[in-house]
Amino acid sequence: MTKYLYVVEHFVPFPQSEYGGVWNVVAENDDECFDLIATSDNDFNHPHYNRLRENIMKAPTYALAEDIESCIVEEFTT
Repeated sequence: MTKYLYVVEHFVPFPQSEYGGVWNVVAENDDECFDLIATSDNDFNHPHYNRLRENIMKAPTYALAEDIESCIVEEFTT
């Protein structure tokens, strides 16, 4: 199965919060990408997961030439 590199930007807007960040994720599809981010987030931004799903669908994705394990490659969060 083809894997993709997702570059997901997800910020919770002020005044609710200024938290969020950028996740680089290797996943097979949007659902797997969401699950990986949500798991790493420990449900911290749970009230904003609807926006996270939207941001995953808008995220740039790049097909990978090799089949590597799905994971979060890098994240920068505040």
